[in-house]
Amino acid sequence: MNLGLLFDEDFVDDNRVILRDRRRKHLEEVLKVDVGDRVPLGRVNGAMGYGTVDFLDAREAHLSVTLDTPPPAPLPLTLVLAMPRPKMFRRVLQTCAALGVKDIWLINAYKVEKSFWQTPWLSDAHLRDNLTLGLEQSKDTRMPEVHIRQRFKPFVEDELPGLMRERPGLVAHPGTDVPCPAHTNTPATLCIGPEGGFIPYEVDKLVEAGARAVHLGSRILRVEAAVPVLVSRLFDACEF
Repeated sequence: MNLGLLFDEDFVDDNRVILRDRRRKHLEEVLKVDVGDRVPLGRVNGAMGYGTVDFLDAREAHLSVTLDTPPPAPLPLTLVLAMPRPKMFRRVLQTCAALGVKDIWLINAYKVEKSFWQTPWLSDAHLRDNLTLGLEQSKDTRMPEVHIRQRFKPFVEDELPGLMRERPGLVAHPGTDVPCPAHTNTPATLCIGPEGGFIPYEVDKLVEAGARAVHLGSRILRVEAAVPVLVSRLFDACEF
């Protein structure tokens, strides 16, 4: 946790918070803070800064906060992602949030199993928890929005063209002749298929909607690898 993310319910007044969950435990067991220590904090969709520990015991941490630094700029990217396997979905969400992706659309595809949509990780609470972990990793406060669309054709025909109006579309598709552009840092809508990729019908529909099919080379990547590789190729999104 490189930045403790604060929610409205944590505040007891304008500049004081009380933490009772994993964040309190992290302060005690990982950071090993004591009264008077400072820790980096940020308010969801607000400014970043620090908190000074005023009180800490086995139940609560009380901190006085000073938040006066804007979060990093979001990526000008809309990510359209075929619903991943539940076992990797959490990692993909955290990665997206850490990279600065703020607009995520989860869609259906032929190779997405119906059972994927039944995962509890799609609940609002679990979505928030995993996005929070990604934001805390990268020291960001802007919470991404996740949109769920379980019907492929209506989404591609009715909504995707509007998304691509100001953010031109790319669909990752091995076998196409066009390489993915590199470090353009310009607005984009990026479509990534499921394990096994989009079927030809789906690629054709995405192209008809205005997307351009591109590839990363001859290697086939898992979704959890393809997301950071493609985002990092398009944008100067990361520092190592």
